[in-house]
Amino acid sequence: MFPTPTPPFALSGFCHKEEKMGNKQTSCHHNYFSRFLPEEQAEIDGLFAAITGGLEMMSRGKNRRSFPVPISLEMLKTYLGDALPEKMIVRLYEGMRNIDLTETSMGPTEYVTKEQFVILMSELLKGNAGEKSNAILKMLHVPLVNVNASHLREFTEDLITSVVHVLDYRNELKGWNVKKSQDFTSGVKALAIQLLSELKQGSPVKEIDTDSLYCNLSAIEEWLIKVPQISTFLNVIIRRGFLVLHSHAELASFIPECKDGKEFMSLFNIPAIVYINSFLPTKLQHTWKLIFSSQIHGYNFAKLCGNIVDKGPCLLVVKDRDGYVFGGFSSHSWAVKGQFQGDSRSFLFTISPSIAVYTYSGYNDHYMYLNHGQQTIPNGLGMGGQFDYFGLWIDHDFGKGHSKANPRCSTYNSPQLSAKEYFELDTLEVWAVGDFVTEKSPAKKTVLDTNTEVHCLLEMVGKSRHSEGLRDPCQDKET
Repeated sequence: MFPTPTPPFALSGFCHKEEKMGNKQTSCHHNYFSRFLPEEQAEIDGLFAAITGGLEMMSRGKNRRSFPVPISLEMLKTYLGDALPEKMIVRLYEGMRNIDLTETSMGPTEYVTKEQFVILMSELLKGNAGEKSNAILKMLHVPLVNVNASHLREFTEDLITSVVHVLDYRNELKGWNVKKSQDFTSGVKALAIQLLSELKQGSPVKEIDTDSLYCNLSAIEEWLIKVPQISTFLNVIIRRGFLVLHSHAELASFIPECKDGKEFMSLFNIPAIVYINSFLPTKLQHTWKLIFSSQIHGYNFAKLCGNIVDKGPCLLVVKDRDGYVFGGFSSHSWAVKGQFQGDSRSFLFTISPSIAVYTYSGYNDHYMYLNHGQQTIPNGLGMGGQFDYFGLWIDHDFGKGHSKANPRCSTYNSPQLSAKEYFELDTLEVWAVGDFVTEKSPAKKTVLDTNTEVHCLLEMVGKSRHSEGLRDPCQDKET
């Protein structure tokens, strides 16, 4: 038997307490249900009924008036099953039952009414930053005066974990495999710390990871405005966890489709994929295609050039011998030439031991550089900075590189990305993003291609063709 539920209020007229800008106020919330479209209202009604097992109404009192059956924690766990981690289910339950409909100090009951259910759904899916801040505070289940960075960090880690969990459970990771990516747990912690770094403007990330940073409602609201990923993550766990209000358009670019790398152990972990993808131009966020990996194609700079030239915008990621993982986004197709190329959409990033994205500083236009086979200018691949002082540099001998930032890369305002200023390369991979560029028509063969005697003479005197490896192998075949 359920305990007698609190009589429901009309959805257009009940109130609950909220705290705004540090001052307690009582604010009446109207028309929560009306925020949803008619077809969405039907889904919300059906969802509540499904959670209660079809027991939509119960009678109470002498006049036998009917009221919706409330939700218990066990009902919520039973309905969601393994779609969300248990910790997130409990957080959602706490978020619902801590909504005060009566403006009394009686405290929350064990059961969640339909009104409380609708309010949380409305705040998380349709609410502004202030309403979502209130909802998050209730999900923390910590008195406001005690909330600090450690509580928000744990919540953010649970949120990121739940997003990946539910997408994996619903088979919606689009070809990415949690088991075929880098350490998931460290990726979650690194992303949580990065997202929380916006809590205190100008503060080093390491200072955020303390219990001493007090977080009031105003700070959390400002954080949600600065970090839109949190609202997106909440959207994902509600829509895909409860399978409600599914909108393909809203989540279409949330995680890119993985092409040609499904069985490949990438340097990217899934939290990093989601985060870095959000910084790409919108039209490039839908697909990543693996076009080069040193593990597959070998440690050959000419082969690297041949695989990335004219392939459209790319993400390049490097792991050095010290275990640091970092890279850059090139906004244009790579081209072998002795001058800088690209535009201000390019950026540098780190993944491990910390995750961050470093965008255009406005100082110069040294976005990206690729050269091979020249004697008077540097040969290699670079992004940001200047000759001999790149934000990221891969030398043409492919075994080494550098990341020089004293104190910052001039183009991207990035710090030193690698463990050491001069690093030894362990692994490198490149992903083309967006609509993969169709191969160009085969290049015309040169005199050296057709004259085998000249080719042999060059080899005998220790000379080689600098274009060797820059063209696709199919270009060397007769059509």
